[in-house]
Order: sequence, then C-alpha cells, then structure tokens
Amino acid sequence: MTDSNWERQTLEKLALAAVQEQRRARHWGIFFKVLTFVFLFTLLFAALDWIGPNRALGSHTALIDIQGEIGAEGEVTADNIISSLQAAYDDKHTKGIILRINSPGGSPVQAGIINDEIVRQRKLHPKVPVYAVVEDICASGGYYIAVAADKIFVDKASIVGSIGVLMDGFGFTGTMQKLGVERRLMTAGKNKALLDPFSPVNPEHQAYAQSMLNEIHQQFIQVVRQGRGQRLKETPEMFSGLFWVGSKSIELGLADGLGSSDSVARDIIKEENIVDFTVREGLADRFAKRFGATMANQLTGPALKLH
Repeated sequence: MTDSNWERQTLEKLALAAVQEQRRARHWGIFFKVLTFVFLFTLLFAALDWIGPNRALGSHTALIDIQGEIGAEGEVTADNIISSLQAAYDDKHTKGIILRINSPGGSPVQAGIINDEIVRQRKLHPKVPVYAVVEDICASGGYYIAVAADKIFVDKASIVGSIGVLMDGFGFTGTMQKLGVERRLMTAGKNKALLDPFSPVNPEHQAYAQSMLNEIHQQFIQVVRQGRGQRLKETPEMFSGLFWVGSKSIELGLADGLGSSDSVARDIIKEENIVDFTVREGLADRFAKRFGATMANQLTGPALKLH
C-alpha cells in the first residue's frame, strides 16, 4: 500500500467517524430537547391544574378544601365547590366527605349557594355523611357553609363564629374639600347614588342599607338554627358577630367536637384512605378573575360580605 493510499483511507475513516459522531450528537440533542419539552409541558399542566385531582381505587374518604375568601372571584367559588361535591358523590367508593375549612368568610350569595347544595346532596345521598373540619378559622361565610354538614369538628384553638354581615367602604368628602375638588354627580333616579363614597352620607340611604343588612343577617341566623338544631345553646351574643375559640364553640353548640381531617376519616368515617376531590382553578383563570374583580371594585360601591 502506497503512502498516498494509506493517507486517503485514514482521512476517509476520520471523516466517517466525524460524521457518525455528529449524527450521535444530533440524536442525543433531539432526545434531550424532547425530554425537556415533556418536562416543561408537565410543569405547565400542573401549574394550570389541568391534571385532574388524585383518585384512588377502592374505598376512601373524599376531601374537599375550602381555603380562603369565599366569592365569585375569590379563592373559594360556589362553582368549584359544587363540582367537587358532585365528583365526590358520583364516586361509588366514597364512604364519607370532609369539608376542610379555613376561611374568614366572604360573599353571602356564594356561601348560600354552597350551603344549599350540601343540603340537597345530603338528601340525595343519606348514606354518605358530610363532616366539616375547621382548621385555623371558620368565620361568617365559612361557618355559613359548615352548618350544612352533619357535624362540625374543630381544633381547640380554632376561631369559630362571627355570625353577622357587613358592608364596608370609604368616604372622601373631607379630603376632596381640602384638595378643592368638586364632585359633579348626575343621576336618573333619586337613589342611584346610594352610598356614593364621594358624596355626604344620606340618612335615608344609610337606613335603607342597614335594613338590607339586617335582612341578610336574619337569613344567616335562620340557616344556623336549621343546621345546628337543638345542639345550639343560644346566648344574647351568639348572633352579634362575636367569635370564639374551638373549645368554647363546642360548649355553645356551634361545633360538635374536637377533630382533624385524619382523625375524622379514621375514627368517624372509618376510612383512613383520603382522596382529594377539590376542584381548583388554574393560574390563568385565577389571574383573569382577580384582574376582573380589581377592575370591578374600582367601578362599583361597597360589597356585602359575611366577615
């Protein structure tokens, strides 16, 4: 073999090896790109809550979280809780349902819708008990929901109660006078400017708003009495908006006993396997709702709240 042939063959081998190495590098590059894409796509699904709630085969206790403020644009919405309830009841392996509540309250309408649905579902499924388990706080609208359950369990240090209604807002008339700002408001309908924050308080409007608050308060009281029945030990302060620690709430009949989600599942429902049925909104939905709520709050007056 001549030197030129040897050199040519060596170069050909080196070139072929280089081509093969490039192909292998390309293949590994494609593999890692696909792997990265799958990983990021999985993270996106999890972040947007497109991956459904955990489900387990066999008998279980269904858990539904009610965490945060109750409202159409809040952390807890009637639509999500009702969907969670329906999913839990539709599962034939559900032996009982726990409503794990940690809420300061919120919209009386949303709380009322959830309360009504719990009562309706309990009538349809009398063999599937529903228990409310209070964590840190179950106040106002949160308690409005809890009284629909068969029983309410609390921690000895939980905050329970605040059975009342409020309508809050601000008045800027003094500030406007100091700044030399003149309010120019025109309405069609003498009560259209009800509780306008930039106008002086109108006694007639204030009296009307108070009568509305009183009516909603009476609705709240009636729901509590229906839900708790003879267990309730009414006192003059019970419906005044006060709240109590968990141990005291048991004495007053606002709650039934001490317990956590685990202990209620284990000792009351007799099924330790807990499956989360909570329907949660994705990040995009939550952002859109909160952005819309912020804009609405800028354009509307005070909102009714069970806080």
